[in-house]
Amino acid sequence: MKNWSEFFNELQQKDYYRDLMSFLDEEYATKTIFPKRENLFKAFELTPVENIKVVIIGQDPYHEPGQAQGLSFSVPSDVKPPRSLVNIFKEIHNDIGCEMNFNNGDLTYLAKQGVLLINAYLTVIAGQALSHHRKEYDLLMLDVIKFLDKIPNPVVFMLWGNFARKYAKFLSNPEHLVLQSAHPSPLGANHGGWFNEHQFSKTNQFLENNHSKKIEWSNI
Repeated sequence: MKNWSEFFNELQQKDYYRDLMSFLDEEYATKTIFPKRENLFKAFELTPVENIKVVIIGQDPYHEPGQAQGLSFSVPSDVKPPRSLVNIFKEIHNDIGCEMNFNNGDLTYLAKQGVLLINAYLTVIAGQALSHHRKEYDLLMLDVIKFLDKIPNPVVFMLWGNFARKYAKFLSNPEHLVLQSAHPSPLGANHGGWFNEHQFSKTNQFLENNHSKKIEWSNI
């Protein structure tokens, strides 16, 4: 199984990836882009391929100052957690029964346990949601998903909302588990299909059934 370095080295031979890197060079040089350039691939750096147990797919980074840190749904510990993240914490608490610190939205603790927290669009212009919705990122995400599907170890894909759920059709590895639900945003969660879906306990049960260490979801 290739590691992330080998994976991205192969991508450098593809036209779309070179085009994407050139585009980002120009964007970072001329605009305020989140996250910081050094955090562009943070999710991959914190969660090596051999450690991956869970994959959570976000759409694009938070676009307000200080929020984006290169991990989907995560914000630095000194930044107020967005409402989507609060709903994630609420469901973890309700599902697992563990205590949660609702004032600390840094999900690095999950990334280090094997939870790959990736956004489909890795960057965004400050204040402009989905401003980097580009075909090059779509091609990158498709390559990432197809690569992840080949991992031989048991992996849980948690697909939240219509945007993430569209990737389910590319996941066919029988060793993996695909869980789908509404998005944890207030708009999605309040219409049903997010709370009481028990995705976090289902994930841990699947991992334990496959002789893999469960995720400690509590951030305390």
